[in-house]
Amino acid sequence: MNGYSDNPLYKVMHPESVAFWGASSNPLGMGSVQLSQLVAMKFPGAVFPMHPRETEIMGYKAYRHVKDLPVVPDLAVFVLPTKVVPEVLEECGQGGIKYVVIVSAGFAEMGSEGKQMQDRLVEIARKYGIVFLGPNCIGVINSHWKLNTTFFPYDAQPGFIGIASQSGSFVTQMFVHLETFGMGFSQGFSIGNEAMVDIADCLEYLGGCPDTKVIALYIESIRRGREFFRVARKVSKKKPIVAFYVGGSESGKKAAMSHTGAMAGPDSLYDGILKQAGIIRAHSIQEMFDFCFVMGSQPLPNGNRIAILTHSGGPGAAAADAAERNGLQLATLSPKTVDALRELVPHTASIGNPVDLTFNKDPNDYTKTMPSILLQDDNVDSLFMYLLIPVGRVMQALAATGANHEQATILADQFLDSQCHAVVGLSGKFGKPVAGGSFCTRNEPFIRKLQDAGFPVLTSPERAVRALAGLSRYAKARQAILAEDRKHGVDQTAE
Repeated sequence: MNGYSDNPLYKVMHPESVAFWGASSNPLGMGSVQLSQLVAMKFPGAVFPMHPRETEIMGYKAYRHVKDLPVVPDLAVFVLPTKVVPEVLEECGQGGIKYVVIVSAGFAEMGSEGKQMQDRLVEIARKYGIVFLGPNCIGVINSHWKLNTTFFPYDAQPGFIGIASQSGSFVTQMFVHLETFGMGFSQGFSIGNEAMVDIADCLEYLGGCPDTKVIALYIESIRRGREFFRVARKVSKKKPIVAFYVGGSESGKKAAMSHTGAMAGPDSLYDGILKQAGIIRAHSIQEMFDFCFVMGSQPLPNGNRIAILTHSGGPGAAAADAAERNGLQLATLSPKTVDALRELVPHTASIGNPVDLTFNKDPNDYTKTMPSILLQDDNVDSLFMYLLIPVGRVMQALAATGANHEQATILADQFLDSQCHAVVGLSGKFGKPVAGGSFCTRNEPFIRKLQDAGFPVLTSPERAVRALAGLSRYAKARQAILAEDRKHGVDQTAE
C-alpha cells in the first residue's frame, strides 16, 4: 500500500454515502435497529434505505433498486435473509458498489451448504471487484467519522483503541465497558466468517490508522498464519497489539467452531506465535482493555523496574505482589531519592519501595513532588500510584475553613483540577509510564477528571500493575524485533 487511505478498508470505514438493506417501518427489526444507530451517530453522509415496497424509512427516502439511487454509494450494508444475499450482492456489483458489510448469518458457520453459499458470495465479489466484510458479522464503528453500522448505540468519546474481533456483538458490548473508564474505540471491525477480509487485513489497516494508538484483537482462530505473523511483526514495531485468544481449550475450540466456523489451534502454539510476533497476550477481556488503556496512553519503559507510591499499606503491598508475579522488579531507590523523600514524609512513613506515605499535609507532595523525585531516579522505569482524593473529604476540609457550600463546590473543583493536572503531566515530563489504581470509580470527580484527560486509572492496584507489566513486555518484545531486523539488514524506513 502507498498509504493508509489506499487500503481497501479505508472506504469501508470512511464512506460518504451508505445504502442500507434490511431496515423497514418495523422499529424492532434487526436491520431497523442497526440503521437507527447509524442515524443516532449523526453520520454526516448520504443514507439510502433499500426496500422492495416501502417508500420512506426513518425519514429517509427508500429505494427499490441500486439503479434507482441518485449516486453510487460508497458502502452497502446487508441485514437480509441468507438466501437473498447473493442476489443483492450481484445487484450491487452491477450498480458499481465496491464495498459491502454483510451482517446476514447462515453461511459457513452452519455447515457445508452454508459454506457453498459463502463461496458463491466470494465468487460474485471477485467478479465485480467488491470487497466485503463478513458474512455473519455485526458491522463496523469509526467514532472519528461518526460511522456506526452495529445494533448498539455508541455514546463514548472518540478513542484511541482499534479493534478487530471475530465475535460480532463482542465489539458492541465493549462500547459500555470502555465508557466506564472514559475510553472509546477509534475504529472497530466485527469480521465474522472472514470470507474475504480477515483479521490480518484489519490488523494491517489499523496499523496505519493515525487515530489508533493501540490495537485489540479478539481471536478464535488465525486462518492465514504466515500473513498474520508478517503483518503483526511489522505493526508491532509501530504500536502495541494486545490479543485475547479463546480457542486454546477444548471448550473454546468447540465454541469457536459453532460461532464462526473457525478451526482453533492448541493454546501453546498460539502463545508462541503471538510472542514471536510482538503481540501481548491478555488472559481475560477485562485484562485486554486494561492493557490497551495503559499501552495506548503511556510512553515505553526502558526496563522492568517499578516504583510504587501509596498512602495505604494494603494497596501498596498488593501492587508489590502483583509486580513480582508479572515479571516486574521493585526498583532499588538511590540514596539521593531516599534522602529527598525523607524531607517530605512523617516519621511513620516507609521510604523503601513501596513508598508508603501514610499521611501528608500538603497534597502536592503526593501528586507532584514525590512522583517527580521517584521518576527522576535512574533506577526507576515505571511508576504505580494509588489514587484516592474523595470529593466529600475535600468538601469537609473546605467547610472547616468557613467556606459555604457554593464556595466549597467551586474550590473543590479547582483543587481537583490542579491535582489532576499534576498527575497527568508526569509521564510526559519524565518520559516514563505512570498508571494509577483506585477502588473509586468515575463517580468520584478526581478519577473522572484523570480518565477524561487520558490518564489510566484502573479499579485495583493489581490491574494497574499488570497493565504496566504488559507495557514492559511489549517494550522488550519490540526491541527484540528491531534488533533482529538490524541483524538481518532490514530497512526500517521501508516499513
